[in-house]
Amino acid sequence: MAKGIAKRSEDYGRWYTDVIQAAELADHAPVKGCMVIRPHGYAIWEAIQRELDDRIKATGHKNAYFPLFIPESFMTKEAEHVEGFAPECAVVTHGGGKKLEEPLYVRPTSETVINAMFSKWISSYRDLPLLINQWANVVRWEMRTRLFLRTTEFLWQEGHTCHATQEEAVEETRKMLDVYKEFAETCMAMPVLAGLKSDSQKFAGADETYAIEAMMQDRRALQAGTSHNLGQNFAKAFETRFQDTDGQLKHVWQTSWGVSTRLIGGLVMTHSDDTGLILPPKLAPIQAVIVPIWKSDEQMSTALEGGERLAQQIADAGVKVELDRRDGLKPGAKFFEWEKKGVPLRIELGPRDIENNQAVCVRRDTGEKETVEQAGLVQFAQKTLEQIQSDLLARAIKRQADHTHPIDSYDDFKALYEAEGGFAECNWCGEAECEERIKKDTLATIRILEAEAPTGSCVRCDSAGVKRAVFARAY
Repeated sequence: MAKGIAKRSEDYGRWYTDVIQAAELADHAPVKGCMVIRPHGYAIWEAIQRELDDRIKATGHKNAYFPLFIPESFMTKEAEHVEGFAPECAVVTHGGGKKLEEPLYVRPTSETVINAMFSKWISSYRDLPLLINQWANVVRWEMRTRLFLRTTEFLWQEGHTCHATQEEAVEETRKMLDVYKEFAETCMAMPVLAGLKSDSQKFAGADETYAIEAMMQDRRALQAGTSHNLGQNFAKAFETRFQDTDGQLKHVWQTSWGVSTRLIGGLVMTHSDDTGLILPPKLAPIQAVIVPIWKSDEQMSTALEGGERLAQQIADAGVKVELDRRDGLKPGAKFFEWEKKGVPLRIELGPRDIENNQAVCVRRDTGEKETVEQAGLVQFAQKTLEQIQSDLLARAIKRQADHTHPIDSYDDFKALYEAEGGFAECNWCGEAECEERIKKDTLATIRILEAEAPTGSCVRCDSAGVKRAVFARAY
């Protein structure tokens, strides 16, 4: 256990915050509930942005930007939407030293203001599909906040699309869910379950909400991304219509979907240990760090020269590498700092290593050390980073499998959440009253509904199961 970092087994909540602060990812802002994302944390967000932005654009979407302020009249046009978001909204009533004629909502999400523009831009079937994405900040006045997982202001991307048919909108909703799932597993090394949410947990104003759900090390679920089939609800509220090929005016069919800086919290809780942060190489701002070691000025010059040469070779091979040139810090202190920051591979270069044309390589995820000939160091680094990425995913998959339990009995269900928790796969009758009773009894909620058809009765009542659901306690 690193000094200043709580053990996961003793205080998981404190451990999570300790890891974030030890890694210098974020800090609490002067405004309660807000956070300051520090450079190392923002570099991770930039890596997430790059990977996701490429994937979003590859599916035909284009980036745009819409205002932070939304007129109150827009928010009230879709009744379910305003009711769902009202408790979380921040509202501006004064500006320029006087009371505004109409209050302005600080963006909690952008469906309303974007539809106001869509209704101006769309007139014909030739304008469809309209595929827009934006990277932005949003504000939701949360009562209980935690760095990255739930803050009053956070960063995200939100996609908004319009289609001529319901079938196209359904296809878009599921396609973007698949994009999120592939990204989570390929880049974050975080396995997820993907599926439909129950009606009680769908987005306010949507016909259907889909989500990806990941299991954290404390066996709680983290909703890591959502994709919403909005139907024609916002289109009707804002008269977003088009003239179809048959000459008739019709309302568009819409979707929206998004992920946020919550993903960084997911990274922390999926992979890190009691020493600090562990990052999957594909999202690590620094994939390898070279730490030259010296005891004299002469050794310092030689070590730095050798380190610069190796750093250039590794960088030329496409690996994001940092050379630690700092003087006045002992090697152990440097090692400890890079471990806390989650750098996947550390390369130690001491006087004897230089003399023997070798280096000592240390994996952050396992702590394994290996002495490597400098001539083969580039290939070793590339191969090891690929292995770390693969091993982190395999470890997370095993954790999820080990703590996912098919359950038929309500006594067994309650016993699971009185003990270690995890994912419970159960039959559910489809009744909101039964869902709410389960939540009251155990604090477990439906994370997704599986495509598999159930056989047998609901896990809680004697009614026939109409849905197969995955339950868990969640963040």
